[in-house]
Amino acid sequence: MELRDYLRILRRRWLMIALVTAVVAVLACAYTFTATPMYQSTARLFVSTTSATDAIQGSNLTTQRVSSYADLVKGETRARSVIDALDLDLAADELAAKVSAEVTPETNNLLIRVTDPDAREAQRITQKYAEQMQDLVDELETPPGETTAVLKATIVDPATLPENPFSPQPVRNLALGLVLGLLLGVGLAVLRELLDTTVKTPEDLTSRTDAPLLGGIAYDANTRARPLVTDLEPHAPRVEAFRVLRTNIQFVDVDQQSKVFVVTSAVPEEGKTTTALNLALTLAQAGGRTLLIECDLRRPKATGALGIDNAVGVTTVLVGKVSVRDALQRHEPSGLDVLASGAVPPNPAELLQSRAMADMLAGLRADYDHVIIDAPPLLPVTDAALLASQADGAVVVVRWGKTTRDQFGSALERLEQVGARPLGVVLNMVPANRKASGYGYGYGYGYGYGYAPQASEA
Repeated sequence: MELRDYLRILRRRWLMIALVTAVVAVLACAYTFTATPMYQSTARLFVSTTSATDAIQGSNLTTQRVSSYADLVKGETRARSVIDALDLDLAADELAAKVSAEVTPETNNLLIRVTDPDAREAQRITQKYAEQMQDLVDELETPPGETTAVLKATIVDPATLPENPFSPQPVRNLALGLVLGLLLGVGLAVLRELLDTTVKTPEDLTSRTDAPLLGGIAYDANTRARPLVTDLEPHAPRVEAFRVLRTNIQFVDVDQQSKVFVVTSAVPEEGKTTTALNLALTLAQAGGRTLLIECDLRRPKATGALGIDNAVGVTTVLVGKVSVRDALQRHEPSGLDVLASGAVPPNPAELLQSRAMADMLAGLRADYDHVIIDAPPLLPVTDAALLASQADGAVVVVRWGKTTRDQFGSALERLEQVGARPLGVVLNMVPANRKASGYGYGYGYGYGYGYAPQASEA
């Protein structure tokens, strides 16, 4: 991934990153204000040689031994000795866990630290440790038969009485919480982005096809209740979005006087029927002679949305029971002509690739400026690919955040296998907040937003 990819992830997932950071910071604060305050007392001992005969040899001996004494401080034997001396109600391992010792680098200073919820108790235990280490050094460094120790430990700084808790540290914990939360949020955002293979950006589409992005339709929760643009206000955002799509699609195959387009998708529930319906309606409202053909012979829905009977239609014409002209119906509010699906046949694919279908499309092309064919999804069945090979091509509807890049790529392969071509892509159900990051332009007259592709996309 390149830097711009990470920047795109940060821009897209900023809310998730902010929430994770806030949660970790709140947890850090909760820990800080609920944790038991701990106090730390420190004592300093200076370990030196008692012989002045050989200063260099004595210094080397002291340096070697002081590290060993730092290790002895933390042992359970020393802890038991302190417990007995102070009559503490603790086990040896419990006290040893409270004690730490270290040697100041490049010195012979031994630091003993004890942490305890009680500041005075911490001081008392630390002082006793220092005194016992002083005695221990004197005992261990006195050769047999001698009365004078080779090394001695001197308490140069008695145990301190801490005034402020050693832990928790609110400022440090909050800072660490913010940093860790930010890192965790960014990590989760990148991981989610890598695992998310759905189409969400124009780049996801252009990486799979050279076909232009014809438009995008914003998500509208009222679409199921009012799917048609003729049911909406003239300047509603959804209506404006389909007008943009209508404008862009008129630039596809500009040399063709009449155009036959198949509207399909990769998988079901991507909004291809609603897109086909509203595209046909907006083309008819613009004054062009437009025909909508319901060729989803397996699950026809277009005529139901228009309130038109589908008992007579494509299948009736193909088997020769009625003529095309007799099967056509008019959607009066828009002036759109509709050819319904007819009865559901047992062999949809065979009917759609028949000679009768090709002849019917050729005749309708001569009578209309635009013929929009509502076809089934590409991946479950072959119907849409067969229709696209007889038409000028296919307009592929992709649902934002649901269609995967692999599904989109496989749908395009289905078209290529039969010699059909994708004429363009419609990104459907784009969240409204995506308009602020390049998904749409404001119309500037209080009408809301609709998707308008960049010049390089159309």
